[in-house]
Amino acid sequence: MAVYDEIGGAASVKAAVSVFYDRVLADPSVSPWFDGIDIMRLKSHQRAFLAAALGGPELFSGRDLASAHAGRDITDEGFDTIVEHLTTSLHDLGVADDVVTAVRERVEPLREDVVTA
Repeated sequence: MAVYDEIGGAASVKAAVSVFYDRVLADPSVSPWFDGIDIMRLKSHQRAFLAAALGGPELFSGRDLASAHAGRDITDEGFDTIVEHLTTSLHDLGVADDVVTAVRERVEPLREDVVTA
């Protein structure tokens, strides 16, 4: 079974993205990276990306990660903070520890495309 199905499919991905961005935008250490960004559009892209990354049926057709994050000067510390917000959001929604670990393992290799500082 795909991680996408284990966490509850589209409804859970939507809830996770909503909780995740609430946390991220409230965190002054990372929120400046989102200044001037259309958050509703970003949430839509994030839902599609996360679903695809977790083995779901949605197709992600956005820019590649390196292009999307170019020039943002994202640090390793910032990446770690974002991952922590994601995993905390999943925990808050009742996702099992082993599934959260699987999500973390799928996200970690993206570091090389996201960290630009």
